[in-house]
Amino acid sequence: MTNNYLSIRLKKSWNKLIVAIPFLLSFNAMFAQNTTIIIKNGEYWYGGAVNEAHTMPFKDGYTFDLFANTGTNQASPLLLSTKGRYIWSDEPFKFTINGNQLIISDDSQALDIDSTGRDLKDAFSNASKKHFTTKDKLPDTLLFSRPQYNTWIELVYNQNQTDILKYANDIVANGFPTGVLMIDDNWADYYGRFDFRKDRFSNATAMVDSLHKMGFKVMLWISPFVSPDTEVYRELLAKKLLLYSADQKEKNNWDKAVNPAIISWWNGYSAVLDFTNPQAKAWFKSRLDHMVSTYHLDGFKFDAGDADFYPRDAISFKKATPNDHSRLWGEIGLDYPLNEYRAMWKMAGQPLVQRLRDKQHTWADLQKLIPHITVAGLLGYNFTCPDMIGGGEYGSFIGRDKLDEELVVRSAQCSALMPMMQFSVAPWRVLSKDNQALVKQAVIIRAKHTAYIMQLAKQSATTGQPIVRSMEYQFPAQGYAEVKSQFMLGDKLLVAPALDKNRVKTIYLPKGKWRDDRGKTIKGPTKIAQDVPLNRLPVFELVSK
Repeated sequence: MTNNYLSIRLKKSWNKLIVAIPFLLSFNAMFAQNTTIIIKNGEYWYGGAVNEAHTMPFKDGYTFDLFANTGTNQASPLLLSTKGRYIWSDEPFKFTINGNQLIISDDSQALDIDSTGRDLKDAFSNASKKHFTTKDKLPDTLLFSRPQYNTWIELVYNQNQTDILKYANDIVANGFPTGVLMIDDNWADYYGRFDFRKDRFSNATAMVDSLHKMGFKVMLWISPFVSPDTEVYRELLAKKLLLYSADQKEKNNWDKAVNPAIISWWNGYSAVLDFTNPQAKAWFKSRLDHMVSTYHLDGFKFDAGDADFYPRDAISFKKATPNDHSRLWGEIGLDYPLNEYRAMWKMAGQPLVQRLRDKQHTWADLQKLIPHITVAGLLGYNFTCPDMIGGGEYGSFIGRDKLDEELVVRSAQCSALMPMMQFSVAPWRVLSKDNQALVKQAVIIRAKHTAYIMQLAKQSATTGQPIVRSMEYQFPAQGYAEVKSQFMLGDKLLVAPALDKNRVKTIYLPKGKWRDDRGKTIKGPTKIAQDVPLNRLPVFELVSK
């Protein structure tokens, strides 16, 4: 046994105490119920679930179980530290912070605990090279180069041809650039039926053709669910392409299973396709291709697919955990460069677009965008879109006579220099002319930096490095581990949007010479308080180190 390698294997009923040593290369803990890692002085940990990122770095008492739980957003069996360590497992696990201990439990597979790095960037680089190498492919670049528009907040469940075309025409009429337009939920007669409903779409092909002529590419919302007691449901049940309930006469016997699993989700109760069965995947893809060829669609918004929705004891064609089912849902999008996901498991490094989960129309949720999108990058989900500008959780819009216009403006500014920006609520409907002009100004700021964003996206597809980075990632060991109010776009631009109604913002500038968006040069390291009127998005360029 050398000084830089330690491997301990204990029986399943034992507990293990791991004391990290400086040059530990790797640690494989197999058949262990609990694994305890001693947290070093000044060491901070991140990872697991993107939607928990505002709680990171993890504090004493924090716990999260990744099994059957992606946190309603992206997740990965990966934890990373500011001291260059990472923890990876091929399967979900539970982790808890207890004082100076990080306890991993319920791990059914070998843990890879690597301590060869020096900082957070090293931890990410080492983990990505070993466990989720990039594929050198990008999603459709229109998702980066132009704003996106989603019909959800304006139409909710009343998706229809007339209002979709009106929304698109209003985008152009109000001076916003065309880009990707997403048609959201309730365009079909029921889930599992892949044709536009005739009562709301008189000629869906002509609608999509019109949108193309206007300069849009068109995506369509889909899910893996199938409405029970419908024609398609009966067809799929007869072909054994659905997931089965554990409530069967013969337990765990797929051949003799007859009772489908009925899943409870936000739109009621549905059966769900079993993508461990190649025939189910082939059937689903044939329906998507039918939508492309018949209605001239360009891609799909793949919603749901959360591990949380899949029963832990469901019977499938091939044995699979809820997390496996979520990953298989992610694999389908690889056939469509124009894609978007809101839930994901262990698909880092792939050319898949991820969106942060629906945020409420509140300042508290706006403040979650930066930590969430930077942790998404740490987990290898680099092609990530913040939530819809102003918020995408439609329940927070119900009963409001008037939106907080300042919040909508600040939301647009916060999104402007992230990898993508997506509108849903129509600025021209909810904002004054002056505030609408400020939102358009945020779009113009993005256009100014689009070439740099595209450069970073291409580099990310090759190197795996995040497009958007936390301060600790880019400037390790300088005291920025808990800074969540600003981010780095690549290694050149520091973006510090206002995230509350306070017009004075505290900004942290690391070592180097910085030039702000007003032309002022500032020497770092320093902490400054700057005036941020509603018409300003603070951006600092690193002129020299």
